[in-house]
Amino acid sequence: MSASEPVRVGFVGLGNIGHYHADRITDLRHEIVGGVDINPDARARFAEKYDTRSFESYEELYESDIDAVIVTTPNKFHEEYAISALDAGLDVLLEKPLAHTLESAERIAEAARNAEGFCMVGFHNRFRNPVEVIKGYQDEGRFGKTRHVEANYIRRRGIPGRGSWFTNRDVAGGGALIDIGVHAIDLALHLHDFPDVKEVSGEVRSQFGDRDDYTYLEMWGDDTDSGAFTVDDSVTAFIRCEGGKTISLEVAWAANRSSSEEYFVRGTDAGASFDKHDDSLTIYETSMVGADHFSDSHVKTRQEDAHKAEQRVFFEAVRDGVAPKMNTIEQALTVQRVIDAIYRSSQDEQAVQLSRE
Repeated sequence: MSASEPVRVGFVGLGNIGHYHADRITDLRHEIVGGVDINPDARARFAEKYDTRSFESYEELYESDIDAVIVTTPNKFHEEYAISALDAGLDVLLEKPLAHTLESAERIAEAARNAEGFCMVGFHNRFRNPVEVIKGYQDEGRFGKTRHVEANYIRRRGIPGRGSWFTNRDVAGGGALIDIGVHAIDLALHLHDFPDVKEVSGEVRSQFGDRDDYTYLEMWGDDTDSGAFTVDDSVTAFIRCEGGKTISLEVAWAANRSSSEEYFVRGTDAGASFDKHDDSLTIYETSMVGADHFSDSHVKTRQEDAHKAEQRVFFEAVRDGVAPKMNTIEQALTVQRVIDAIYRSSQDEQAVQLSRE
């Protein structure tokens, strides 16, 4: 496939995140061949908006003339659609998390290892410009040895629709941890260069989601049924990795504190704070030059679309026929193992050891 030729892409799952991806594909001038969804209204809206075809089954879509597929379904259905696409020889961009359970994630990873195509997992925050600056400075040695990452993804009130699939454990696989915590874990491990994880200790809570007096100002989805809330709404965890690297994690859909999307990187020579809310980045250093002093460097970057940057990498890999080194299936599987370990640690009230795979 030539560099100027558009990639022909199909969609499985035509909800909000599907439209979000499709908007960016249009900007990048690739071709949306069509989409499939179990909801006929969703199929009709997608076909009209993007002037494309709709399919009633993923088999029809996969047999059409496409190069790649983007899967944005609820978590429980990732395995069926991703493995079928890989079996059909297609390249796959699969929205996070890899799956709703570790067992399902392992089956997807095994299929990807044996497939002609590849599977890239949608952890778009790695492509934010401030994160790329941090990684660049790490590669140059500015931070010395990175030892600890503090990862926060906390909403004061932000449950994504009680009664939706997000709050159904059977479909989602979990709540705040698997929905937004998955991003925090992935980014923290990315900032550590994905070391082997040795031990995980965590506590998950469900304190707000099923309350009749749950008070909020806005909600991502529709608040239809507080009784259908069967997942966690906050998490605290500590992750111990090889080489003395550690991660502290705070995640919440709802908490009686201020919201936070801050990450703190602590190295032996320098550190950094990154706020995902506004993409602000500060580098913290000390020096004895002239006189002992502290130096805080505020870094300003362009405000670029991280999803679009992620798609560029995906489509370039599709054109080249070579799996990307970013957002690999093995990295996503590591994230899934950490999530599973946090849930098990909370249930068993003890730390969970992870054997090296």
